[in-house]
Parts: sequence; C-alpha cells; structure tokens
Amino acid sequence: MGSGTLVEGDLVLTLSAVTLGAADVTVTGPRGRRVMGEVVARDFDSGLALVRVPRGLGPPIPLGEAAAPGQPVFLLASTTPTARRLRSGLLTEVGPFEATWEYMLDRALKVSAPNPGFSGGALCDAQGRMLGVVCLSLAEVARASMAIPVDLFRSQRDELLQHGRIVSRAPRAWLGLFSQGGAGGVKVVGVIPGSPAARAGVQEGDLLIGLDVIRLTSRREFYTELWKHRPGDVILLSILRGDTPKAIEVTAGDRGEFYR
Repeated sequence: MGSGTLVEGDLVLTLSAVTLGAADVTVTGPRGRRVMGEVVARDFDSGLALVRVPRGLGPPIPLGEAAAPGQPVFLLASTTPTARRLRSGLLTEVGPFEATWEYMLDRALKVSAPNPGFSGGALCDAQGRMLGVVCLSLAEVARASMAIPVDLFRSQRDELLQHGRIVSRAPRAWLGLFSQGGAGGVKVVGVIPGSPAARAGVQEGDLLIGLDVIRLTSRREFYTELWKHRPGDVILLSILRGDTPKAIEVTAGDRGEFYR
C-alpha cells in the first residue's frame, strides 16, 4: 500500500517503489470511492510514478515551489485506504541526497517531521500547494522526512506520459545492491536476488574499494562513477571480503527492465 496525490483530473503522482509488482492498482479517494488505476509511467532515477484514474475522484492539488529553509510545511499521507493523516513541520534543508538503493538526487527537500503514513504522499506549503512527494521517513535517525521536489514531475510530465519513461536521458547502469558509505570504501548491506550483482557473486558484507580504475571513498563517488556506464557494460568491482581482496566483473543491468 502507498500514498498518492491527484495532480490532474485523471492523474495520480506517487513513487515508483509504490507501484512495483502491481498487476492491478486500486485507488481509493478521500471519500471512500474506489477505482481501478493504470500505471502509465515510472522514472527510477527521480523515483516518481504516474497512475491514471477515471475522472471524478476529486479535485487535483495545485503545484507550488519550495522556498528557502524555514518555510512552514505539512505532510499528508494515507494510513488505510480511507484514512489520511497530516503532520506539520518546517522545510529544513534543500540539497543533495543519496540513499542505499542506487539512488541520488542533486536537490531534495528535508522536513522536520516524520512521515505520518505510507510513502508517496504530498509535502505541501501552508497554502496547500504541493511541493514534493514524500519518499523516505528518517524517523530512525531524526524526526524528519525527505521529499522529491515536484519540479521533477513538472519538467518531465509530457515525456513521461508520451513514453512511460524518460527517453531523453541515457539509461543508467544498475547493479541491484544496497550500500552504505564507510571507512575505506562502500559497504554492501544487501543484494537483490536475481540482480546483476547477485549473478556476479557480490555478497552482503563486501566492501567496495574500487570501480574500474577509480578508488571509491564515498557512496556519492560510487554512484557518480557507476552512472558513467550504461546497461550492458561490463564493470570491474574491486572488493574486500573480510581481509581478502577480490575482483568481480558485473554486467550492468537496466532497473526499468528488471522491474518491468
């Protein structure tokens, strides 16, 4: 289950992760009306997805723009198919963000309030204009949340609806692992079964210390170097498994094709 926001009369904006594995999508409006929706676009680089629904579910939300840190905001998310919950806070940071699942944004919105419900809900300003899509609750480390700026939807809308994905941007290489930055490299904290990394023999606990000829010192550097490659490229990973150095060749995959 996830949250989503009606941004046009027949279009719900949510997260790509919310729609993964969904053969059918049931969308429940704020008054309990249930309709069948169709996933019409996903962009794994931004993390956004679009679901088309019949018109009449409700009025669409107006879109706004995030201002400077200190701006009053609120988060709105579903907690059951018919229940919604709101939590207020402040926009505390507008800046780069990277996450464990081969994901990085040059500009993300950080808020001083935990996500009150399922991911994919709306981050709004005091006037009720949508500023972003709530992607991640940081409640385990702070009472905070991260949101994807709605500007990414606004700038990509036409291309997403026409093609179902972004075709003007070269597809990124994808390995299918989860990572954390650490001393001396980037630690693998999980591997997706059946992913390129899993097929090549990468294991949880491995320490990535190099990609091709580049020594890795941070997760941001790892993503930057990885995304210079394209699906189908052979990437050489230098790792430490315990105290043993290893070199593993991984044929990069396409995340969109993997989750099709």
